Amino acid sequence: MRKFAVKSTALLVAAGLGFGAASAWSAESLQDVMKRRNLSQQDLLAAAKTYVPTGKRDEFVVFSSGGQSGQVIVYGIPSMRILKYLAVFTPEPWQGYGYDENSKAVLAQGAIDGKQITWGDTHHPAISETDGKYDGQFLFINDKANPRLAVIDLRDFETKQIVVNPIYKSEHGGAFVTPNSDYVIEAAQYPAPLENKKFYPLEDMNEKYRGGVTYWKFDRKEGRIDPKQSFSLELPPYWQDLSDAGKGPSDGWSFTNSFCSERYVGGIEKGRPPYEAGCSAKDTDYLHVINWKKAAELVAAGKAKTINGHKVLPLEVTTKEGVLFLVPEPKSPHGVDVTPDGKFIIVSGKLDTHTSVYSFEKLQAAIKASKFESKDPYGVPVIGLQDALDKQVQLGLGPLHTQYDSKPCIAYTSLYVDSQVAKWNYCEGKVVDKISVHYNIGHLMAMEGDSADPKGRYLVALNKLAIDRFVPVGPLHPQNHQLIDISNDKMQLLYDMPLPLGEPHYAVSISADKLKPGVRYKVGTDSRTDKPHPGAVRAGEEKTVKKGNKIEVFGTLIRSHITPETIEADVGDEVTIHLTNLERAQDETHGFTVSTYNVHGSIEPGKTITVKFKADKEGVYPYYCTEFCSALHLEMMGYLLVKPKGWKPTKTEMAKQGYTEGDYKTTLKKVADTQAVIDSVVGYITSVNFKDFPDVVAMVEDATDQLNKIKGAKEKHEAAAAKKDWEQANLWAEQVWQYQVKAADLGLRAKTYLEQNGAKKVK
Repeated sequence: MRKFAVKSTALLVAAGLGFGAASAWSAESLQDVMKRRNLSQQDLLAAAKTYVPTGKRDEFVVFSSGGQSGQVIVYGIPSMRILKYLAVFTPEPWQGYGYDENSKAVLAQGAIDGKQITWGDTHHPAISETDGKYDGQFLFINDKANPRLAVIDLRDFETKQIVVNPIYKSEHGGAFVTPNSDYVIEAAQYPAPLENKKFYPLEDMNEKYRGGVTYWKFDRKEGRIDPKQSFSLELPPYWQDLSDAGKGPSDGWSFTNSFCSERYVGGIEKGRPPYEAGCSAKDTDYLHVINWKKAAELVAAGKAKTINGHKVLPLEVTTKEGVLFLVPEPKSPHGVDVTPDGKFIIVSGKLDTHTSVYSFEKLQAAIKASKFESKDPYGVPVIGLQDALDKQVQLGLGPLHTQYDSKPCIAYTSLYVDSQVAKWNYCEGKVVDKISVHYNIGHLMAMEGDSADPKGRYLVALNKLAIDRFVPVGPLHPQNHQLIDISNDKMQLLYDMPLPLGEPHYAVSISADKLKPGVRYKVGTDSRTDKPHPGAVRAGEEKTVKKGNKIEVFGTLIRSHITPETIEADVGDEVTIHLTNLERAQDETHGFTVSTYNVHGSIEPGKTITVKFKADKEGVYPYYCTEFCSALHLEMMGYLLVKPKGWKPTKTEMAKQGYTEGDYKTTLKKVADTQAVIDSVVGYITSVNFKDFPDVVAMVEDATDQLNKIKGAKEKHEAAAAKKDWEQANLWAEQVWQYQVKAADLGLRAKTYLEQNGAKKVK
């Protein structure tokens, strides 16, 4: 007690000093701070618009591609605080992604030609939609480098599936969803033979190389893409780029850019100008206009051929059946964006100062009247530019991508060369504002700005270069996402956010209240399949099974111990460890690793994972919880003992601590004092309407689990005391106290939650 008093006094002194410092700080006026930090009124206004007070949450959540990291970055708006990295195509240790057997199985889905690929170049995320509006259920993301697509379930923010495109060797234009997420669109980029592992020389580009666009069928009930119900359109060997699905009146149609319609083949080594010259020689390229609903009907009618086990509609079929049309679009376009009402399609050409607004009504009139100006070399009808165009607007140099405001007819287009964002009215055809960004903007993103129901308020410029915006960190700079206030007539730059994880290419945002992620799994869930894990056990069911040279452990995790705490193996044994997190309290994740065996799992409440390895070296290897989970987190460990073959034990008893009857009585006093605290907390919780708070109910259940374990430990310490075995009596009494501490921790957390969330007294 004396020691405690000394420590408490020291803490109080420290707190007093801290308070004094805080008082001095608060005495500084706002003007003092502005002067000291050289801040302007404009800076203060920007700070006030982005600051989210402690304990408060952001209005919007952003899902940004992680570029070469192969991941997705999640952050909030307006604070720009990073919330999470989602592991997708690349192993990620914190989440155990690629280090436990369950997530390895997801990564293995992305193997190509039998080879595991451990990186990706994520580009375009897309949120699932219902009636063209974001519904917050699923996220899709593509890998440009290795043409693949991933499904992320936003109920737990985990990657559930990776599908490999069976006919492409590269793709840029994915993922884009149809208005009810029936299909996820993924377009090819660099033409190649569609047959896998098939060689044709570049001289055969026009005849043997092809582009394409794939429509992945999404089964919303299963939360997975169904490759068997998916199909592609064979397209000419233009370089297909980005896509967008029609909505409203244009629902059932999709639109895909292309460039290098010259079908040029470079060759500096052969004395030919490089691709950049030959692929930008013409004044226009082709926008692909596709009736995807009719294409799906043709596939169902057996009109597709099969390439690499995948259904592909040949060019001659789509051309004959009126599925595919081309329209000239501005020079080297990079982005096609359907307006929220689905009436217009906006396209910008990188090498044209204009942005073009196409009328879907005009397109349909031309198609209905068979009014075509020509056919391309592959027989695809070409609609005349003037027969499809509503207007062109001169925005600036290097126009790329367009997003929409909640205000009618207002759009925002990125200007790469000018390093600006143009705000303009696509109904009236005039620019209304411009703002400079830093530097060389690629994509831009308004809140839900590519859906049928944009929210306005904020816009993020995804700049390709940061140059001088941040403290230098070497030649490789972070990316710069700049937050812009678009709620007024004039745009205002608010915040620079460095993103040091790959080149985030595109991002999508959603109102935070549309996301409903869970906080725990049903006990024993394999989160990667959403099904019961065969290795799951509950408390008391833990076991270790050895058959031949295979050891299988069925264990559990709960604060603050791993069951079992010792695993014994012989050199050469194959060890499989299943672990179930029995916690129900929110945010009580446990991690698991075994020293030097390169395995790791992140086990959130209710989840079961499996790690597997060969115990190929004799030795003693600690395993432990890698997530700081309680005051006794460091004690949450165990030993893997790998014995040499033929080893026999010579000792059968552990060293004793020499506890006395006095130690036992001291521990009993501690147990009684702690129980008094628990009784007090329980008294408060049961005096209010705690059952109206699901999170509290879970904590109460968790605490009750801990208290229920006391009976067995109590019986053991009392039995040992009766035999005057003070060693065992004291140790088991200490175990009782451990259960009490964990129950008290949960109870106090529940009490605080209730007090802060307006719990009411009950009779």
